[in-house]
Amino acid sequence: MNDWLQDYALFFAQALTLLAMLAAIMVLINKGRGEGDDRAQLRIEELNLRQRKRVRRLKMAATEPQERKRQLKMLRRGDKQARKKKSDASSRGNVWVLDFQGDLKASGTSRLAEEISALLAVVAEGDEVVLRLESAGGLVHAYGLAAAQLDRLREAGVTTRICVDKVAASGGYMMACCADRLQVAPFAVLGSIGVVAQVPNVHRLLKRHDVDVEVLTAGRYKRTLTVLGENTEEGRDKFLADLEHTHELFKRHIAERRPSMDTEHLATGEIWYGREAVEKGLADEVMTSDAYLFSRMQDARVLSVRLETQKRLPERLGLSLSSGVERGVTRLLEAVDASRWLKR
Repeated sequence: MNDWLQDYALFFAQALTLLAMLAAIMVLINKGRGEGDDRAQLRIEELNLRQRKRVRRLKMAATEPQERKRQLKMLRRGDKQARKKKSDASSRGNVWVLDFQGDLKASGTSRLAEEISALLAVVAEGDEVVLRLESAGGLVHAYGLAAAQLDRLREAGVTTRICVDKVAASGGYMMACCADRLQVAPFAVLGSIGVVAQVPNVHRLLKRHDVDVEVLTAGRYKRTLTVLGENTEEGRDKFLADLEHTHELFKRHIAERRPSMDTEHLATGEIWYGREAVEKGLADEVMTSDAYLFSRMQDARVLSVRLETQKRLPERLGLSLSSGVERGVTRLLEAVDASRWLKR
């Protein structure tokens, strides 16, 4: 009997311990969900300094062991000259570098907006903002907002350059044309100035199985095309008219920001590679972002700016399953949409 009581007490204690641990984890998860973006930190890195450190290591590695002491003295002498050069460069302005990696929903827009707000408070005359942009486009309203954030720089009179090394198509190009100067890598993809919508319809399948779907609306065009209900010619015509209207707004947006470009002739949904894009007026010059930033390091301070947010506990524990599935579906859709140019 005593042995049974001891076993039961041990089991009860283990169960309580397990429950306490689960409760503690749930409290931490809920706390993590409740925390706001005030945990975000602004990371600033001087790219000139990073470049000098790398060059220094390479020079020392390439020097014979017996010559390294003399080489080190020369490098220290060079550091003094670099500090003087840095002081002179500061008087000629800074180059602020931002990055935007676009997805279907332009999820990085809020971060970009905060970075731009911070820069607008400190940029001075002679400064330049460089955005390294990569996006194959996505939702119209999402990329419209992202482009509006870049327009804030232009409206404030800040010199803005956008560098496209891989792709700025559709909504990505909507953002790219907001720059004072647009440069592209030789085989970067630009264009896709068009609007596309796909709506699957399973009405006939449901009808075949005697399933009725009632779509009730107030307003003639509240629903034009539906997934489950029966679509009409009037609905299709209205849907196409809406696409054409959106396309016209897209073309107007580009024409206002790149008036020298033949928007009507180029807004066909086609894509062009770097050199072709420059020849057709979609971009201004062929150059990679690395080459441009390296050249600016010779006469200015180049500062990378990025707002970083600490991941919440559910993400770190791998508990955000729904967001993981959503990201997977989004990436699949992006890959399908970009498949026409992401081939050799």
